[in-house]
Amino acid sequence: MSKSAQTPAWLHVVGTDKYINNALRALASRESKRYTARNASLESQQRADKPNPPSSGVSKTLFSLIARKDSGKADLFQRHVVHYSIAAGAHEDHQEMNRYMDIIPYDRTRVVVLHEGSYGGSENAEGLWHGRYLNASWVQERYGHRWWIAAQAPLQYTAHAFLSVMLQPIGHPPDMSTSSACASSPSRPYRVRTVVQLTRNIENGRRKADPYFPNEIGKSVIVPPEEGCHASALKVTLLDRRSIEDAHCIQSTVSIVPLNASPTKTIKSRQFTSTDHDDEDYYGEENHAQEIIFNHLLYLSWPDHGVPDSEDRDSLLAFLHLVDRTNRDTSRCPVHVGASSDHVCPEVDADPPIMVGCSAGVGRTGSFIALSSLLRHCGFLPLTAQHTCPCVDHESPLGPIPNEFKDDLVIQEIDSLREQRPGMVQRPEQVLLIYEVLANAFHDAGP
Repeated sequence: MSKSAQTPAWLHVVGTDKYINNALRALASRESKRYTARNASLESQQRADKPNPPSSGVSKTLFSLIARKDSGKADLFQRHVVHYSIAAGAHEDHQEMNRYMDIIPYDRTRVVVLHEGSYGGSENAEGLWHGRYLNASWVQERYGHRWWIAAQAPLQYTAHAFLSVMLQPIGHPPDMSTSSACASSPSRPYRVRTVVQLTRNIENGRRKADPYFPNEIGKSVIVPPEEGCHASALKVTLLDRRSIEDAHCIQSTVSIVPLNASPTKTIKSRQFTSTDHDDEDYYGEENHAQEIIFNHLLYLSWPDHGVPDSEDRDSLLAFLHLVDRTNRDTSRCPVHVGASSDHVCPEVDADPPIMVGCSAGVGRTGSFIALSSLLRHCGFLPLTAQHTCPCVDHESPLGPIPNEFKDDLVIQEIDSLREQRPGMVQRPEQVLLIYEVLANAFHDAGP
């Protein structure tokens, strides 16, 4: 299935410890600069929020440059602060919606959950804070060009916003598009219908993800909106569940039905509830006209802060292929649930963006996206059928990668992902995993 079975020259030169160590240092150095800019954006926001801001929201780092009269570096650093700002996610209104306070999405790439129609909205809907907050980022593969939504595992009180992403068409932010062809037209909306989970809910005795649908076929849970959001509660039902052995995966088919709750019976609880009592009396009638169905794919063999064992690498490749096939499957309309098999729906995309997450949504998540991109680019996965140009500017304001890595697609891909969501491909062993899986794919393809 590959374009060529011959291993590319750049992949041959990465086998030495010296090269790998230098590559990891280069990536770490660049991420450290982003980290400094992210922290400066928080300082600026905190100062600006004060009644009498002493420095007009300027960070200490920027003051130091100004004091040294280095205006060129000061201007460059200020551009970095704006580019890498995480002010929205770090705002006090949103802090408890982050599973980890050191992983917060960039303002320019964060997923904004719209609040149109019956899905309600946040009380805080002006400017930077418009829409509902979700710790999730729009990410485009550098080489494979597919769009993803990289997300932390939902908390109980962010599950409603997470599920709401699939209830209506959603598009990536227009300011991610830097080419004139893409920036001149609004983002094309997609209907997300596939969710990939790369973490078990409990790992080593610690909670890594909160469940947001039942584990018994035919059972339902009610997912209320977060406090301050006037959206309808959602009834979430597990329709089907099966184990796929070769991909070490549990595939679940799940439905979401909004409930037309009376305004006088606003649900304030942040806990999920079972459906043992009279749902219609308490939550309102089910709005089946807005029911949608999505596929949930749980991969079982990727440990936290690590990589799949050597004997599990075949299952990882099988899972990558399964995710791609599942997302392209249009045999069942996720929007018009009762439609016949020959139904043609204009709202169903051939290959829409996929929601993918682990616990924080950066380590395993970034590695999975990088593998998807590079395997697609090298011909081991099908080209994306998304109707989109590669319109994200993958060149960093930090400047180019050091020249010795300019031909290394793994380093280029990882750095591009880190431009779009902090900390992507978090650990050195995850970087090595990407090299190893690619090298094995070429080796197994033969001469």
